[in-house]
Amino acid sequence: MKQRLASIAFLLLLALAAGFVWSSSAALPPVVASHFGASGAADGFMARADYLLTMLLTLVGVALLVAFLPFVLPYLGDSGINLPNREYWLAPVRRAQTFAFLRLHGLSFASALVTFLAYVHWLVVQANERQPAQLSTPAIITALAVFLAVLAIWLIVLFARFRQSA
Repeated sequence: MKQRLASIAFLLLLALAAGFVWSSSAALPPVVASHFGASGAADGFMARADYLLTMLLTLVGVALLVAFLPFVLPYLGDSGINLPNREYWLAPVRRAQTFAFLRLHGLSFASALVTFLAYVHWLVVQANERQPAQLSTPAIITALAVFLAVLAIWLIVLFARFRQSA
């Protein structure tokens, strides 16, 4: 039940983020500044339709891959799964709990990724409102720092969970 609710929540977040990218892209100019140097100055451009397609495919494709890859792990065979203390965690008595944790953990990281990508898109929209286009360096650095902190916490939780406890 918990996994089903988490999956539904993730898919809802993904749909909202995709809708946000779709609707906010209308504010972009016909040629979008889509790549920025370290100073925030635009140094790469693409047609709005190409940007929208690229952003939506990245947002949806990568998020779905990250979210649902753990759902296929049980079908890979134990040798295809790289976990610390694999034999311990994939023993029949713990196997179902191990995969349930990995599925929920994958959904949580995918949700963080969706949020980050939607925010980066918003920064691109804002950058394109300036003439010349200029990405906010403090905003993107802050977003990246927050995302990396979330990733670090996610990894700590993952490794803490799979320390052998027996």
